[in-house]
Amino acid sequence: MSLTPALFGQLAQAMGIFVLVCALITGLAVTFKWSWRYRMVGATLFSVVLVVGLFSLSFEPITRSSIQGSVPFKLVYDRFGPNATIAVAPTITPEQLEATLKQASSNLFSSGRNAQGESQLTIYARTVVHPREGVSKPLYLGRVKRSLNLRNDPNIEVDIFTDKFAELSS
Repeated sequence: MSLTPALFGQLAQAMGIFVLVCALITGLAVTFKWSWRYRMVGATLFSVVLVVGLFSLSFEPITRSSIQGSVPFKLVYDRFGPNATIAVAPTITPEQLEATLKQASSNLFSSGRNAQGESQLTIYARTVVHPREGVSKPLYLGRVKRSLNLRNDPNIEVDIFTDKFAELSS
């Protein structure tokens, strides 16, 4: 069973019905001054909190997609705007980089990003090479561009900078 926004919406509706039943029982308990009426108030209010949480989860999925062939990466720069940078291992291949960039574009998508006048999210992939002792050089290996508005963007652009892979082996 997959955790989707539609499932969380259904759970919120079912829990909402439960809250109404609890509220009815709480009203009866208060009216007849039953000894456990305050426990019912607490249970009803806690159920309201659960409904709000389930309802909020129905807006955005919380699961991450998995792209075959991707490798682990670390998020280096992301100020929740139109640009982000990830770090990958210097042993990565162009095929792995393409899959990893697609994975990052899926994982970093959020409809709440500040577009700052841009229409696309751009994610750069970089690694660090050491051309000689004591010198480190960041090396950008590729980038992916995707829509800031569409979760399932059919026009994802992946650019692999193949000329930079020659510097990895040296």
